[in-house]
Amino acid sequence: MSQDAARRDRLRAQLDPATTALLTVECQNGVVGADSALPELAKEAQASGMLGRVAALVDAAHLAGVQVLHAVAERRPDGRAANSNARLFRAAGKLPVRQLSGTRAVEVAEPIAVAEEDIVVRRLHGLSPMAGTDLDALLRNLGCRTLVVTGVSANVAIPNTVFDAVNFGYTVVVPADAIAGVPADYTPQLIRNSLALVATVTTAEDVIDTWARD
Repeated sequence: MSQDAARRDRLRAQLDPATTALLTVECQNGVVGADSALPELAKEAQASGMLGRVAALVDAAHLAGVQVLHAVAERRPDGRAANSNARLFRAAGKLPVRQLSGTRAVEVAEPIAVAEEDIVVRRLHGLSPMAGTDLDALLRNLGCRTLVVTGVSANVAIPNTVFDAVNFGYTVVVPADAIAGVPADYTPQLIRNSLALVATVTTAEDVIDTWARD
């Protein structure tokens, strides 16, 4: 068997729709949308094609019966219980666009489609959608063993999500062209030097093709 064939078989086994979930991370209007608090990141998410590929992965997951979850970062208008123990958190509180609960900023951004069966996981603190949220329990209740991680940013939330998921015992698949960070050349470095050590790195097209065959 060729290496390519072996890789496809391994990916197909990992991406069994019955035991796989697709997670979008911070693909919300206030982060990657037109009115983003982080315009440089939003521009990279659009220009790289990342946002469109995440939307295509979500559509493919819906067709294949793969559970989709959307991780959203938000904060209360009064800031109660939000972190203040890092420069990132303090800066976020001063941005002109804030990720306030109940506002358009924390809605999943177009062109990503949110289906009725999707689950939106919201967090008020921290750097990872898996730390201190219901995400791990929800995934276990769904029978998930493989988590496909997409979204932003490669600088903070994506590596936190991948490492947390691995520590919790999940097999993690990262479509390299469905995550983004700034500057643009940082993302492939993160993938090559960190994420590839703990996750299966592939492409959005390969994931979509795998689900289409099942």
